[in-house]
Amino acid sequence: MTSVSISQLKANPSAVLLSADDYPVAVQKRNKTAGYVVGKDLFEKMILFLENVEDKKTIESINLNDKEDFEKFANELGI
Repeated sequence: MTSVSISQLKANPSAVLLSADDYPVAVQKRNKTAGYVVGKDLFEKMILFLENVEDKKTIESINLNDKEDFEKFANELGI
């Protein structure tokens, strides 16, 4: 994993953002990771992944055997 110091981030934030396009960049303070920088595309992929995980959990938790009305079922899912 790529890492930069806070000083490097302050000096050239554009370069750090560019290198964070496909993989997170660790930002270090006194040689300890203080945070991560992720690019826009990677962040959006992470959010989509998390939404899909939550959707899957919701669908798996619903007992489809007791559903008679699709509209009621859709309302329970919030769609």
